[in-house]
Amino acid sequence: MIRVAILGSTGSIGRSALEVIARHSDRFRVVALAANKSADELAAQVRRFRPDRAVLCDDATELPREAGPTRWASGKAALLDVAESPDVDVVLNALVGAVGLEPTLLALLAGHRLALANKESLVAGGQLVIDAAARGGGEIVPIDSEHSAILQCRQGYPASSVHRVVLTASGGPFRGRSRDDLWHVRPEEALRHPTWDMGAKITIDSATLANKALEVIEAHYLYGLDYDAIDAVIHPQSVIHSFVEFVDGSVLAQLGFPTMELPILYALSYPERVPDPVLRTYDPVRASPLTFEEIDHAAFPLFGLGAEAGRRGGRAPVVYNAGNEVAVQAFLEQRIRFPEMADVVSEAMVSVGSGEVRTVEDVIAADHEARAVATEAAQKLARAGAVA
Repeated sequence: MIRVAILGSTGSIGRSALEVIARHSDRFRVVALAANKSADELAAQVRRFRPDRAVLCDDATELPREAGPTRWASGKAALLDVAESPDVDVVLNALVGAVGLEPTLLALLAGHRLALANKESLVAGGQLVIDAAARGGGEIVPIDSEHSAILQCRQGYPASSVHRVVLTASGGPFRGRSRDDLWHVRPEEALRHPTWDMGAKITIDSATLANKALEVIEAHYLYGLDYDAIDAVIHPQSVIHSFVEFVDGSVLAQLGFPTMELPILYALSYPERVPDPVLRTYDPVRASPLTFEEIDHAAFPLFGLGAEAGRRGGRAPVVYNAGNEVAVQAFLEQRIRFPEMADVVSEAMVSVGSGEVRTVEDVIAADHEARAVATEAAQKLARAGAVA
């Protein structure tokens, strides 16, 4: 029986993971659940899955008064304790934002398998994460559909046989729109993703293509690839999740109808493949045609900014990530307009100095500085928009 801790259990990935585990209760057991502020939903999950531990990350939220064997706790220390617990085999990190970095590091240092859905861990602390896995003997298995696809295509081949990888992006709800067309789109429009059902932050990132930039940085660290060996294309059908091109010119792709439950199940059971009758059978006729387009960098500049941050390295990815989180929140609160998210991130990248990232404290310092600059940039844009 594989013992699983789910960090971020009330988010879209966490909920999907619990449904996968419920269908495979003979293989997996939930031993810990952690969530941010959704106390009522977390309590309902505890009643259903009866984990040994439940954690509310937010100290300010009152703990539910639940009867039963589950031990409740709150706060960051309790979250980190779950991540490194010897009573866990797999830590599924589905937390949103840079808060996911420290649990990632502790899980890997403890020698656990890390089923990773928290993009920011690798973006903000890429080399720290790789070093922690090497030191502690932990294993990173990505849950992102794109990175799961690359992992599956590369199985059995040495790294030296890979020439490049190509990530696919749906293009989001505004595919084909020009930058001028995007000034008046509202958050509810950006949240209507054409193929995926995800949380608000990642859905906005998909609309701006910031999500794909984060995945480029992840691919660099996960697979040891130079940035010149990582490409991305628009693929509206979201059926092909990534390509791997080998040095002999052969190309492998992983296909499947869009569902996060497939990469979740693969991450939990890796390298085995577990039968799952609920997941849809691939029908090539229904899936046709499969089409591809180039990314429109003028309409979606956050992709290029993120890729450049990855190439620069050091603090730049941390700053990009933090600035983007601030920008997304400002857009969701309708304080800035859709194209202005890139302006907020660009201001943070220009204003925050460069430097190396050697410790978690370095990441936290760069993150805080970037958030302060980005917050001020968003406020200026909001004031200018109010005047206009």
